[in-house]
Amino acid sequence: MPQRFIFDSSILNSVVGGHSAIEIPKLNIHSLEAASSFLLSYGFDVNKESDLEKLWYYHRRALVLMVEKLGFEDADLPEVFRDHKQLGDLRRLLIYASSSDPEEQNLQRWACAIIRCMHVFVHAENDLFSSFSEEIQSQILTPFQDCILHDGTTHRTFLKSPIDQLDPIELLGFEVKPFKTSSSTVIKLLAKPDALAMKIFDKLGVRFITRNLFDTFQVVRFLIRENVISFPHIMPDQSSNNLYPVDLFMQVCDDLSHRLDTLDEKSIQAAFDQKLAEQGENVKFLRKENFFSGEDYRFIKFISRKLIHVRPPGGKEDFSFFYPFEVQIMDQSAHQKILSGPSEHQAYKERQRNAARKRLFPELS
Repeated sequence: MPQRFIFDSSILNSVVGGHSAIEIPKLNIHSLEAASSFLLSYGFDVNKESDLEKLWYYHRRALVLMVEKLGFEDADLPEVFRDHKQLGDLRRLLIYASSSDPEEQNLQRWACAIIRCMHVFVHAENDLFSSFSEEIQSQILTPFQDCILHDGTTHRTFLKSPIDQLDPIELLGFEVKPFKTSSSTVIKLLAKPDALAMKIFDKLGVRFITRNLFDTFQVVRFLIRENVISFPHIMPDQSSNNLYPVDLFMQVCDDLSHRLDTLDEKSIQAAFDQKLAEQGENVKFLRKENFFSGEDYRFIKFISRKLIHVRPPGGKEDFSFFYPFEVQIMDQSAHQKILSGPSEHQAYKERQRNAARKRLFPELS
């Protein structure tokens, strides 16, 4: 066959076919020189000691992740990949991943799996958060924390404006999500076929737990009104709301605003429940698909972005960039369900780990 008509379908699909590079079953690198060129394009110069050390670092991280986090047996990993001295030259890992020799089939599969892990680690640990974590956390979280009031006498928590004398909103909880460690980020990236490191939007976030459904929407209104978040920076394709549809919420609020009788929490909740029941199966929720969350995980979630301003050490001027963060809001009923139901955190993580294991060895799925 003429060379002009020979293409690598896996790489072509990765570049222009919408497939992830992680899905490529085999590389096409058969010499140390070709491996060096590939790595230089990727971002590492093997002639630089510092770059070589980084590559070995990501190699170690990959092995630790596979054994300690994903549950592979240490003895399952071919010794040539576990022993730094046996492998000798890290570029040989790429050559093993390109092998078509039937006798090296197992080595080829494991080489690809290790490279997949390394690839995701490289992306997860080389974003702006890695360099400016303190500045990012401070500028995103401080506006939220300034509005949280803890009453030491009654041990109650409120969302209250630090400036205006508006009625506070009582909260049952306010949590700052600890930023994801690189290991958990890598597992999440491996678990989701369409996920890229640039699409991890919840390294940082906050969660509000309210007493009732109505207060969840009051929290949204408060955050916008007090400019804790800037609504033009919301990423609409990342929003989820399977707690209560916005259009129905607005209808109930309109109905309640025309009622002359005194409204307490119980009657307000009853009005929302009745409207939802009237819709029956016609109710439409906004739920961004998540294969790992249980159906009982009901909440309002959105991703916003904050324009972060930093001055690097030794720099003369600030520079700015947007960084995403997640806001979750749920009422007491929804929060209690996720603590005891199938959406419990450990079950969620186990589903992710199983999916990540399958992604490392797609040919066995």
